[in-house]
Amino acid sequence: MRFKLILALVKTHKTDAVVDAAKAVGATGATIVAGRGTGMREAMTFFGLTLEDQTDIVMFLLEEHLVKVVLAAIEEAGEFKKPGTGIALVLPVEQVVGMESQIERFKEEIRDKYL
Repeated sequence: MRFKLILALVKTHKTDAVVDAAKAVGATGATIVAGRGTGMREAMTFFGLTLEDQTDIVMFLLEEHLVKVVLAAIEEAGEFKKPGTGIALVLPVEQVVGMESQIERFKEEIRDKYL
């Protein structure tokens, strides 16, 4: 079984929508880490203080067959076509431990589909 990791960097007000959309198309969960960053445009300043939008890093560990549909759902829910709303990328995963329940569910789906 092959896994991929989707990392989605989203504005905090979009995090719940992104996670819900991914779950609706097959993701079983997500890990969310708070972050901040800089993009093409500099953050606004006010009396010498920097005002930055907070960003969440949402991680989805998925079976390879789910990646395209989950990525599309993330893109739509996060409104990534609008400038400055977020990005998502997919990374290969070499090894996984602790995913036994998900692997077992996948095997059951295969059995039900093909047997």
